[in-house]
Amino acid sequence: MAGWGSGLARPEPTVIRQTDLFDRTLTGYTVAEYGNAHNPHELMSISRIGVIGAGAWGTAMAQALRAAGSDVVLWAFEEEVVRSINQAHENTKFLPGIALDPLIRATYILNEAAQSDAVLLVTPAQHLRRVSGELAGALPGGTPVVICAKGIEQGTAALLSEVAAETLPHHPLAILSGPTFAAEVAQGRPTAVTLATSDKKAGEDLVAAIGSARFRPYLTDDVVGAEIGGAVKNVIAIACGIAHGRGFGDNTRAALITRGLAEITRLGLAKGGRLETMMGLAGLGDLTLTCTSTQSRNYSLGEALGKGETLQDVLGARVSVAEGVFSAEAVSALALRNNVEMPISNGVDAILKGTATVDQAIEALMSRPFRSEVG
Repeated sequence: MAGWGSGLARPEPTVIRQTDLFDRTLTGYTVAEYGNAHNPHELMSISRIGVIGAGAWGTAMAQALRAAGSDVVLWAFEEEVVRSINQAHENTKFLPGIALDPLIRATYILNEAAQSDAVLLVTPAQHLRRVSGELAGALPGGTPVVICAKGIEQGTAALLSEVAAETLPHHPLAILSGPTFAAEVAQGRPTAVTLATSDKKAGEDLVAAIGSARFRPYLTDDVVGAEIGGAVKNVIAIACGIAHGRGFGDNTRAALITRGLAEITRLGLAKGGRLETMMGLAGLGDLTLTCTSTQSRNYSLGEALGKGETLQDVLGARVSVAEGVFSAEAVSALALRNNVEMPISNGVDAILKGTATVDQAIEALMSRPFRSEVG
């Protein structure tokens, strides 16, 4: 397809150039370790992939999967989205202006997408329990499930992998996370992501199915670290947007990114994640992207709040979800449960709840006692 890098060959994971420390830092495995363990003849055949959720990110993932050579069935809740994708080959509601591969087939029948070799869950985080529960009865046993949402469940403070482990107990689970804007992925711009799973064989199968010359997954077994990075960075992005909306400048944003990374790391380690994951694509990489661009829904929402708009007005004007709005309360609850100090996240939570104004939250942050940077 024009503009999608047509003619680019899909690389085999075994011939990726080895960069030992770099790859171990990002993935948990060096390429040599991955290549030695990987035999392409032992891979499970994943040729048809169901994508559950046809928002901007689900649509972009469907596009990336087609570029990798997979047959794709994309489930949408809205019938008008199904018609738009199947007839106009464009998601005019959630990803307008981007031509989609005409072989992407959309459906509003969940069972059709479930009958696949692997399934990607790309629903909003707060809907994952309900949708995965509905999916459970239709999904063939043992089908790998990749969670592409980023968030922590409200009410329970459960990670999304913990939610899916309850609703889909007989399926290998993976997390796909990292620095990704949907439009850029859909346009075929080079992108690298983390694929996290405790099932190494399933991870290798999924990397082979998902990876392409323009979409490069790095494998790790640190599921918790990947999830914490993806969820908390949305909250920090709101803080960075608020600071920008207030006109505080680049010094403030750099401070928020750095201290936000410290919060991600503290919570990630407390939950059993690893430091290298927080320093990789799913942590620092995603945090940097989300905190520095108005393409980020969370950053742009925070910017609007910083300029004095109300949360209700900002949300009312949008069709896409800013996950940080819903994850902030859950992040604060999870931090409290694990005795982890997260003042930036707590401040964002207070602003979103209406228990503090923007100026009060900023004052509370800046009047905290001076302390060592370490810890």
